[in-house]
Amino acid sequence: MQINYPINSDWTTDELIDVVEFYSVVAQANEGGVEREVFLDAYRAFKQIVTSKAEEKQLNAAHDEQTGYSTYRTVQAAQKSSSKIIKM
Repeated sequence: MQINYPINSDWTTDELIDVVEFYSVVAQANEGGVEREVFLDAYRAFKQIVTSKAEEKQLNAAHDEQTGYSTYRTVQAAQKSSSKIIKM
């Protein structure tokens, strides 16, 4: 599956990499599992770049529509879980 990640043209290369990495770990959690700490680290890096809730919702909606994964539910599961692996 080819995914066109939602991006902002104002982001730096490093910021683009962090955003793509976050969406990659969302996919990993939904396709087989990812370490909880790896996921949460990627989410924290994402939140450093996307500080606005409105922008986060827009980006996640675009990502979710393409992939069929719920970014919100995956983040919620990771934050509430005490398990070492997040698997949706």
